[in-house]
Amino acid sequence: MKIVLPALPYSYGSLEPYIDAPTMEIHHTKHHQAYINNLIAALETCPEFDSTSAQALLMDLPLVPEEIRTAVRNNAGGHYNHSLFWTIMKKNGGGEPNGLVGQAIKKTFGSFAEFQALFNARAKTVFGSGWAWLSVDANGELVLTALPNQDSPLLYNCVPIMGLDVWEHAYYLKYQNKRPEYIDAWWHVINWEQIEENYRAVIE
Repeated sequence: MKIVLPALPYSYGSLEPYIDAPTMEIHHTKHHQAYINNLIAALETCPEFDSTSAQALLMDLPLVPEEIRTAVRNNAGGHYNHSLFWTIMKKNGGGEPNGLVGQAIKKTFGSFAEFQALFNARAKTVFGSGWAWLSVDANGELVLTALPNQDSPLLYNCVPIMGLDVWEHAYYLKYQNKRPEYIDAWWHVINWEQIEENYRAVIE
């Protein structure tokens, strides 16, 4: 399998004080790597998928043999979701989006403030482990969803452009059980330029 852990585009401490360096290092080298290891192991008996990306596996999940389908769903999802997550954060991020995605957010949700409030609500109300997502649906419209575990919007015919990991491993060292504080802090590291690129890649 040509599935490897992507390098972060910044150092583990770059997102301080909002996301701490120990959490970033453990999250990246332990949790993300585990999804990769488990995915490779699940596909060992299926060489026909050797050159298949995690994204393609998720989009064509019914083609995966039933006996490994759940493992592929969970671990390809974990790999794909985290690979996107790392890129949509940066040092000195935050603020409000400009460009096409900023226009689309205002058109869909009324204002950035209304969008942010809705996104936060989705993230805060995920029961247990999961993600909050901003995605583009099959009609080219922005949609907000909250999904459990490592489920990806790709499973529901949507392309994610922005997502927030609310598994406890993403924040517990710094925020303990205070998920709302983590969610509020995360907006200070969001990389709107990358999200703009993600949006353009879907609609153009």
